Amino acid sequence: MIDRNTPVLSRDDPDAPPLVGNIKVTQQDWLNIARDVLVHDGVGELKILSLAEKLSVSRSSFYWYFENRSELLDALLTEWETRNSQSIIRHCELPADTIVDAACNFFRCFVDESLFDSRLDFAVREWARRDMSVRDRIDQADARRLAAITAMYARHGFAPDAADARARVLYFMQLGYHALDVRETMETRMARLPQFLECFTGVVPTDEVIVEFSKFAMAQEAAA
Repeated sequence: MIDRNTPVLSRDDPDAPPLVGNIKVTQQDWLNIARDVLVHDGVGELKILSLAEKLSVSRSSFYWYFENRSELLDALLTEWETRNSQSIIRHCELPADTIVDAACNFFRCFVDESLFDSRLDFAVREWARRDMSVRDRIDQADARRLAAITAMYARHGFAPDAADARARVLYFMQLGYHALDVRETMETRMARLPQFLECFTGVVPTDEVIVEFSKFAMAQEAAA
């Protein structure tokens, strides 16, 4: 059994030594393939043997990094929480001169796929329909995200009831946008940005804010 205090080799770490001997895949490789299966096929298809076959390694390789399947599933949930929830919370806490600037910080999470993985978020929500422990983690994550958005509005002078309501409108709208798998170009989305920001903040955004965020969003689309 692996010593849990031993650092795990990772191809994602440029300073890590190369993989040698019979170490053919890293822990992150297992997590990456497991995440892909979860997103495309659902949690029911997360089976150690089939994952090993996809990685072209023996099943025993799995146990170098994980005690069992449950530990892998927990690692996936931890990765989801760290990537998706923490990104939203962190961006809502960024310094912003106005509530419009703050709302743009929030939207950056949903324009830059490296900050928020919408497919993973809804795969976990689908998983939660069948597992109450996962449902609890979803509820806790939503509560933390909403608290951060509410606090964002409150810092910009909104009364508690207004901050709570606007936070819910903003957050649930954004999740619904992804749940419906809306198909439109970034150019089309940016054409609606002034009206969106005014609806969510009650403030007419300046041209400078619109131009800055639109450049960021278009750059993300071009890099995708």
